[in-house]
Amino acid sequence: MKMLLVRKFRVLILMVFLVACTMHIMIDLLPRLERRGTEGRPGCSCPPPAAAPPRAAPRWPSKHTLRILQDFSAEPGSNLSSQSREAAERAAGGGGGGGAGGGGAAAAARTRRLIAPGAPRPPPPAAAAPLAALFQHPLYRAALPPLAEGDLLFNVNSDIRFNPRAAEQPEWQNEDNEEFLPTGETSIDSYPNWLKFHIGINRYELYSRHNPAIEALLQDLVSQKITSVAMKSGGTQLKLIMTFQNYGQALFKPMKQTREQETPPDFFYFSDYERHNAEIAAFHLDRQVKWICVERKVEILILDFRRVPPVAGRLVNMTREIRDVTRDKKLWRTFFISPANNICFYGECSYYCSTEHALCGKPDQIEGSLAAFLPDLSLAKRKTWRNPWRRSYHKRKKAEWEVDPDYCEEVKQTPPYDSGTRILDIMDMTVFDFLMGNMDRHHYETFEKFGNETFIIHLDNGRGFGKYSHDELSILVPLNQCCRMRKSTYLRLQLLAKEEYKLSLLMKESLLKDKIAPILYQPHLEAMDRRLRIVLKAVSDCIEKDGYDNVVENDFNTDVNTVTTER
Repeated sequence: MKMLLVRKFRVLILMVFLVACTMHIMIDLLPRLERRGTEGRPGCSCPPPAAAPPRAAPRWPSKHTLRILQDFSAEPGSNLSSQSREAAERAAGGGGGGGAGGGGAAAAARTRRLIAPGAPRPPPPAAAAPLAALFQHPLYRAALPPLAEGDLLFNVNSDIRFNPRAAEQPEWQNEDNEEFLPTGETSIDSYPNWLKFHIGINRYELYSRHNPAIEALLQDLVSQKITSVAMKSGGTQLKLIMTFQNYGQALFKPMKQTREQETPPDFFYFSDYERHNAEIAAFHLDRQVKWICVERKVEILILDFRRVPPVAGRLVNMTREIRDVTRDKKLWRTFFISPANNICFYGECSYYCSTEHALCGKPDQIEGSLAAFLPDLSLAKRKTWRNPWRRSYHKRKKAEWEVDPDYCEEVKQTPPYDSGTRILDIMDMTVFDFLMGNMDRHHYETFEKFGNETFIIHLDNGRGFGKYSHDELSILVPLNQCCRMRKSTYLRLQLLAKEEYKLSLLMKESLLKDKIAPILYQPHLEAMDRRLRIVLKAVSDCIEKDGYDNVVENDFNTDVNTVTTER
């Protein structure tokens, strides 16, 4: 009798296991079966269409696709800037509805000015530096548009109090409880530079081209006295949050690789190092590639939005500027002296936080990047969106976009990609990541106040510039599948491919301004020129296949032959 009960129990366990496996397989196969059914393939009761259209017929996205594309900003902790993959996964767990687009009427009423693609281009001065010559080009000379009240992240005449404390790190409270209250009665010159940066954020850009506070903020990042240091929680790799004497804060990523080292070929993209010099180079690339405006006679639209927060390199004294000022006991306990008499520490994180992967100074000096913080989440909430072309983050499984060549058609029917410019913003981000070789764009963020009519913030660029000898073509899959690009983006990429405005030369000159230059190894600069040619070839192939008007989004709206001059 006892043996009979044991056998029955074993059979029951086996049946439960088989049922669970069957359900798992059915869930995985359901989206593919739905797609095959709508295309008239075997297994569909509907007759196939009489004639195949030249482009893939639009399909309503499956439930599986809707789930992976939805906005996760309603989840606690989803607004954390520079999220790690694990933190992003936790934020994505519950799911939430996509945000409705706001400010559409205001955007339609806003004026725009564009420049004709055939406008004359003056030759650069013979003795001019590459950057100086570039900024003399008509595409780089335009006035800023007038901003409505709803286009500003903050109204400086409001009663909002800007508190330097980070909302997600309450232990860093200022003991004096000091706050900055910008009102119309105080000159903006009296504000700290980090606050000038915050109040300058608007619907179209993190900062304006001619904002002098940005250069001053970069100087603050490398010169301001560090008064407090703590580890950033929830990261895959060690990151420190530093507070300065003027109450500004920045994210510090220490040096883990030398300039000439490449990512080991056996490393997966999700276990790659986060490089401090990649963060610095990404900021400069974002400024140079995006610094273009266009104009037409009646209206003005700024297209040169800047999406990466200011980043600067700094040489930090690990003893005086980290160990002696931190109140984080977990961080303090990891400091030690190496056999070579160098000061080392390793902190706490998911990867590379051990004595074997300790960060050591020479003897106590270490390089790192400092990225300026965005406004506190209590003042300016941000939506976190799953990148439609997010990778599987698995050693064996592939993401849906890697096996479905028509994946973009589903994306384009899913909010917020079914209207507005979000799909074009994704294409811009794709080009930006491909030039850097960044495979780690799993999520992106937008400011909640502006709804869907705003730009994408490019955070976490540390896994770029890992390989100069390899071009990861899978990063370009969104562009190859969707075959869409802004005309303004296409024109400026063509401009940066010209010898007189060569991208590698512009980047090299711009990066020399950083305090820890040189930032990039020369082969990385040369790789950017090579990748730029690959992007232009991909767009050219799309145009040959689908036609220019179906690929290049005409954001000029009219033909003009006039250009603006700087204000």
